[in-house]
Amino acid sequence: MEVPPGLLIDQTGPQKVVCKLNKSLYGLKQASRQWYAKLTEALSSIGYKHSANDYSLFSKKTSSHIIFVAVYVDDVIITGTDSVEIANLKSFLDKQFRIKDLGKLHYFLGLEVLYKSDGIIISQRKFTLDLLKEYDCFAYSSLSSPLDPAVKLKADEGTLLPDPTYYRKLVGKLNFLTNTRLDIAYSVQLLNQFMQAPRDTHLTTTFHFLRYLKTDPTLGIFFSNNTDCSISACCDSDWASCPDSRKSVTGYIVLVGDSPISWKSKKQETISLSSAEAEYRSLRKLVGELVWLNRLFEEFTIPQSSPITVFCDSQSAIHIAHNPVFHERTKRIEVDCHFVRNKLQERLISLQHGATTDQFQLTFLPKHSQESNTMLYSASWL
Repeated sequence: MEVPPGLLIDQTGPQKVVCKLNKSLYGLKQASRQWYAKLTEALSSIGYKHSANDYSLFSKKTSSHIIFVAVYVDDVIITGTDSVEIANLKSFLDKQFRIKDLGKLHYFLGLEVLYKSDGIIISQRKFTLDLLKEYDCFAYSSLSSPLDPAVKLKADEGTLLPDPTYYRKLVGKLNFLTNTRLDIAYSVQLLNQFMQAPRDTHLTTTFHFLRYLKTDPTLGIFFSNNTDCSISACCDSDWASCPDSRKSVTGYIVLVGDSPISWKSKKQETISLSSAEAEYRSLRKLVGELVWLNRLFEEFTIPQSSPITVFCDSQSAIHIAHNPVFHERTKRIEVDCHFVRNKLQERLISLQHGATTDQFQLTFLPKHSQESNTMLYSASWL
């Protein structure tokens, strides 16, 4: 720290004088830790407990009600079954930290919430519009696909960008947009592969992607309020799709009822020597996510009917999960085999085969809400 102006200290003597930091300030790496510790202490004093499955979640359960508190730094969401207890919690937090009560949730960390009679719509409309404005995309026509199918991106093709931070900043913002846009998950993970040394071809593809977002920046995701809270999931892989490393891409989606709650598209850490191996690694990633979600739902006191149905279009991967004998095809993925088989034997999951032609796809049906032009995601088996 620099010595504050007006503080006269002789720094020429044998002993140097330093500033003693009495409390954490914004901008310091320790500030968020100190704030979180203070908030945790305050919530614990009135009976709230840490979630064992998510460190940013607190809960208070009694015989008559249950309250949940989700925390992101100094932004807090409160929900529960008792409005009186929620009001008491707000009053307590206001006395401790002087909070600002924003009422019913409509906007949180760039996520916009629209309420309907049959559920809610969460979108990032403002974030998308600001992004398109920042990169001057309104003057260009929109496109119907996030990536050009005729272009196969490679790490060493094209001219290196003079300022790689421009590309990294843009792709970083696109990462945040995947919170509500399932349709761009694969495209964004592909653009993330070139962050270390981005080239002009990668930047051109990124602007092609922005023109796709311009087609409908209000696109959001719909969460139904029906009583069906059963979990189902499906996974797939794109074997050896990376032209540089020949690594495969894992993809999965998890539904609660008919509402998607978790999805991922990510390049696998190791090279799979067969499509069955790639499919099995994808299955293992999905099962790991389901284990965590199952524990979280138990904490939410939402009963689950086991086993969770998991769809996979690879008969080989399903047979490997059921077959206790390791052979030539499975000796490289022994740990994954043990993990998935154990969860299968514990009846946490049940594996079902779905033909490739019947594989899970996301369809964007023109079901517009009456309150706005937000288009809804509709997930269905085709």
